[in-house]
Amino acid sequence: MDSVELQKRLQQNLEGMPKKARRVVDYLLSNMREAAFKSIGEVAEELEVSKAQLVRVSRMLGFEGYAQLKGALQEAILEQVNPAAMLARVTSNGQDLSQTIYKLEHANLDDTWNRITPEAVKSFCSMLREARISYCLGWGISSLVAESLYMRLRVMGMPSVLLKRSSMALQEQARSIGEEDVVVVCELPSFAIEVTESVAQASKQGARIVTITDSPAAPVCRYADLSFFVSAASPMFGSSIIGPLFLVHILSSVLAVNLGEKTRLAMEKQAEFLHDERIFHPVFGLKYT
Repeated sequence: MDSVELQKRLQQNLEGMPKKARRVVDYLLSNMREAAFKSIGEVAEELEVSKAQLVRVSRMLGFEGYAQLKGALQEAILEQVNPAAMLARVTSNGQDLSQTIYKLEHANLDDTWNRITPEAVKSFCSMLREARISYCLGWGISSLVAESLYMRLRVMGMPSVLLKRSSMALQEQARSIGEEDVVVVCELPSFAIEVTESVAQASKQGARIVTITDSPAAPVCRYADLSFFVSAASPMFGSSIIGPLFLVHILSSVLAVNLGEKTRLAMEKQAEFLHDERIFHPVFGLKYT
């Protein structure tokens, strides 16, 4: 059952449902991804209903129980980020893919912007300014976002380490993370167990955790001291990184300004490097981008 079919079933069963049952279905429609990854106890606590009530609603919707409903939710979410399913859907719809992507990316930027608060940006700057080392962590496409932040931190002269899948597992790399460190992790679907375990390990070792995800349902969020949420909708290839990169651009730029003289000196050294004619063609080394 894909997400469209599941939403249709939920909506069709809303009429005539008791008030509490309607509240459960409304929650499922609005928070499909969160419900897919939360336990029955967590959903029941959030809605202030009993587990038995969730089982009854599941049966009203045509499922044998809540486990089957949760399985359908997970299947629908995975279908949304499955590249093969995306390609089949785009091909069958005959839609103007370029126009769709153009509109989606504008929406991703707007939605990401609307989720950023001055308080969260201020907290981010304080945490990284006080950190002994800032670790930037990501897996797959999320590692591109982590690496973007890592590069900017290094250009600003801040001690930073990039953690991504290499010759060592992330859990092995996370062993050196300590109490005075900050881990900034970007985690877009599909959520990797290795990332979750590494973040849990870093948190246990006393590091503070900053998460960049598209949903509070991302498993790393349970360890977060500070969370940023981005919009990453895409008709192809799983998640888009335009929104996450936009967030990194804002956070790193504000941080650079807040660091003041330290950043200015580091930027001057970077400018000298970019004018090194042993490495760069002179005409292209005039502007740092």
